[in-house]
Amino acid sequence: MRNIISIALICVTLICGESSCKVYSFTGANIPTDIHNFSVELLQNRANNGPASLPQVMTDKLKAKFQTEANLKQVASDGDLQFKGAITGYTITSDAPVSGASSGLTKLTISLQIDFVNTKNDKDKWTETFTRFSQYSSSINLTTVEDQLVNDIGNQLMDDVFQKALVKW
Repeated sequence: MRNIISIALICVTLICGESSCKVYSFTGANIPTDIHNFSVELLQNRANNGPASLPQVMTDKLKAKFQTEANLKQVASDGDLQFKGAITGYTITSDAPVSGASSGLTKLTISLQIDFVNTKNDKDKWTETFTRFSQYSSSINLTTVEDQLVNDIGNQLMDDVFQKALVKW
């Protein structure tokens, strides 16, 4: 038994050298040990519609995602991981036509373009557009469900950004 433990410790030491050791989390994130913080610029609203609070809501969601799930410290600028971008789409469309009505469901779609830079790895940078949507009954006024829809879609979008930046599946 003692030999097995010794062999396991030697293997871990060899596999996890100081320069290449990575920290894994329950979220599936693969965070190199030299990454300690991140910065997020306020996302701009290039969609020209949506609630006035939308850029701040999406920015706050992005910050919260990386603070809580990657356990990284947020800094004002020049983070090890850097995010900036814009809301490029906020559209409302009719979906799922029903008999006797123009549509039974309405769909809210939000798109984000995110620019990502890992300052510790020159090859780990990208620009990508993420799009998610949620449907609601056409008989409901958007203003009554908009906050909840934006929250739900925002959570899905931040999951996508997190996966692309740190999970890399």
